[in-house]
Amino acid sequence: QFKGGPVESSDRREMDGAQVKTEVDGKKETAGGEVVHLRREIGLLPAVSFIIGTVVGSGIFIAPKGVLMNSGSVGLSLVVWGLCGILSLFGALCYAELGTSFSKSGGHYTYLLETLGPLPAFLRLWVEFLFIRPSVASYVSLAFGRYVVESFFAPCAAPTVLIKLVSILGVTFVVAINCWSVSTASRTQVTLTFIKMFALVLIIIPGVIALAQGKTENFQNGFEVASLTLDRLPLAFYNGLYAYEAPLRTIPLAIICSMVTVTIFYVLVNVAYYTMMTPAELLRSEAVAVTFANRALQGVASLIPILVALSCLGALNGGFFAVPRMLFVGAREGHWPPIFSMIHVRRQTPLPAVLLLYPLVVVMILTGEIYQLINFASFARWFFIALATLGMLIHRYRFPLHPRPFKVPVVIAVTFTVVCFFIVGLSLYSDPWNTGRSFILTLTGVPVYYLTVYRYRLPHKWREIFNYISTQLQILLEVAQQEVQTY
Repeated sequence: QFKGGPVESSDRREMDGAQVKTEVDGKKETAGGEVVHLRREIGLLPAVSFIIGTVVGSGIFIAPKGVLMNSGSVGLSLVVWGLCGILSLFGALCYAELGTSFSKSGGHYTYLLETLGPLPAFLRLWVEFLFIRPSVASYVSLAFGRYVVESFFAPCAAPTVLIKLVSILGVTFVVAINCWSVSTASRTQVTLTFIKMFALVLIIIPGVIALAQGKTENFQNGFEVASLTLDRLPLAFYNGLYAYEAPLRTIPLAIICSMVTVTIFYVLVNVAYYTMMTPAELLRSEAVAVTFANRALQGVASLIPILVALSCLGALNGGFFAVPRMLFVGAREGHWPPIFSMIHVRRQTPLPAVLLLYPLVVVMILTGEIYQLINFASFARWFFIALATLGMLIHRYRFPLHPRPFKVPVVIAVTFTVVCFFIVGLSLYSDPWNTGRSFILTLTGVPVYYLTVYRYRLPHKWREIFNYISTQLQILLEVAQQEVQTY
């Protein structure tokens, strides 16, 4: 199970003096009087902000173009947005049952581990680290860079190189915050969440006012189905579902309220877009909110790109805060290299899990394009979401007496699971290149699992190299295993 290698915390007594231990009342303590552990520093407001900040990310400013492109008409695109909201609500309720049934930390990884076993759980970690999180972070970063740069070059096209450079700067800022302090990351998220909600309201109000004044020409013949093809529909849903990013663990009432609110907001934002832009103009726009602002908010048009860019930072921050903790738990369970289960001895942050994602994100920013990255990441993401809810149904059948403080109606769980598998399967036909690559990369995790976890059969020389690299990384990053159990 990725055995050996990293120097255990008790063997590292010269790391800035912070690792000198004494026994006080049976507990290990550092020279500064505190044990090394991942602190619980997220209060109610930051927790709510992380949920909202994850749901309301950059998607509503990126995805409208992708939804319209693949649905074929204004009316159908609005239907897709509504259905995506309902589907996300169903999924979030399923995850509420999973979260209350399995209180152990680790989120999606833990749910798969408890319901379907170690191989699906490992594959979830594999694809999360290898391309899901880097893809998600890179297309959110590219949206950030585009909205920052476009405002300076409009109406001309912004230089691609400059967009990618600004995108890298944005993700670097977020990584630095999450490496520095949990409390700083949470305070940043609270601030950015309020900003992004203000941005949505600023878009909705002028759109609703114009609609009330009779500006409805872009909604005429809104349900033309001539350009709709079944093979493109899954990609429309991928773009819409990407915007929702349903919360994976919180109380059912909060889920219902938040998802209904977000769905209403998203539909109204799209109505506002179509009120001010024709479908052709929206498809031509590389930064939809900027084009909207130039039409509807001429007095404060320059403010919208800034608000959207900050919203993208909020989505990035929420992702980098949550996902490394999945890798952290996987490493703690022996399904991932032990270095990922270590935390900084002074900052008390999961530094390796945050920092080692960074190079992959930068590579994808340099080589990828937003809508290709969405399709690329969405296949594996929604496949494993469907697997988790399928595992929930199987676990219900196998262990009917297992405590479940909240049970989602079975019709909702079955509907969500079937729809997800259908969309995922059809997307292989719709976009075989991007979804096919995603599928193949997912399967590459199977031999890795059997070589490194199920049966530890790496050649001895490889083990020595792996152990040496792990040890040097631990020393370089000044990280150690937790010294108290927090789970």
